[in-house]
Amino acid sequence: MTDSEMPPVFGIARRERIMDQLRTAGAVRVADLAREFGVSELTIRRDIGELADRGLVTRVHGGATLRSRLDTTVAPRASAGGPRYRVGMVVPSLSYYWPQVVIGARAAATELGVQLVLRGASYEPEDQRRQISSLVESGGFHGLIVAPENQGPDGHALLSWLEQLPVPVVLVERRAPASLALTRLEWVTTDHVFGGHLAASHLASLGHRRVGILTSAQSPTSWQLRRGWAQAVEELGLQETIDLNASLDYMEGPERAVFVEALLDRVRETGTSAMLIHSDPQALLVQQNALDRGWELPDDLSIIAYDDEVAESGAPPITALRPPKQHVGRRAVEVMLARLTEGSARPVERVQVVPTLYARESTVAV
Repeated sequence: MTDSEMPPVFGIARRERIMDQLRTAGAVRVADLAREFGVSELTIRRDIGELADRGLVTRVHGGATLRSRLDTTVAPRASAGGPRYRVGMVVPSLSYYWPQVVIGARAAATELGVQLVLRGASYEPEDQRRQISSLVESGGFHGLIVAPENQGPDGHALLSWLEQLPVPVVLVERRAPASLALTRLEWVTTDHVFGGHLAASHLASLGHRRVGILTSAQSPTSWQLRRGWAQAVEELGLQETIDLNASLDYMEGPERAVFVEALLDRVRETGTSAMLIHSDPQALLVQQNALDRGWELPDDLSIIAYDDEVAESGAPPITALRPPKQHVGRRAVEVMLARLTEGSARPVERVQVVPTLYARESTVAV
């Protein structure tokens, strides 16, 4: 029997399977469980709600983590003689992208006996510094896992300040530019440059030759994604017909509508057959406007999104590159624990992990 022929898992058996996965991985995603069990995401959310009411799991955005005693004390492993470390984690958002990173970090912390204290900030450097300072000044923290602004004078100043803190710091989905010559900061990040390569290579494999890219101007991911894309476009002999780095999230509704209409006009004028769009909401916006125009998708335009948070909700579902967000969070905790355990003699570690391409119906051969 193939996976597609597997019958749905029901009731108690389904919840037992969820707990088995949580014991193994420490965290689960609603969307993944719904696909695996052949039920709706609403059903999985109800299952998780029931398990949470019984005190077995902790609900997080998009999924759940195995409930531990970290909410009130140190994890069980620590009480058995393992390390007793308290680590602060500051991320710029608790609603998009970052919940999955947090899920991975919490799962690793549970397993490794690390007490993880989470704070949500914003994308403003001043707010990030204020949140981090509050943790440091409160005392009792052995290290920090943070996702700070890392671009421009304010970002560079923030990175230099983090380098000088009295506790070790691991950046998550951020890195410091080599020009700052910082030698203490460690980090774990997705190889977004390779992600750009992977997107262009996928389109080329489908026969696309006239391609475009639209990225989010405020995102620290964009410059890396664009670098890999540009390299691959040149190496593969593709023709880049559209190259836009815009602030759609900061545009008012009418301004955004005008921008997308102009973009679609440009697609028609240049004969562009495929685009990479970062991030998912922007990709969905372009897709919906194209459908409203009466375009046949993906025949009139193939689309790849980057992030894979909501890309699968497109019509058709959008091919997407998914950074391994949970793994990034997990590795950040592991790198921090290694630093705290081994001390300054341990070489500084800077980790990159590779995104995965999920091919769906929004890309088609030409």
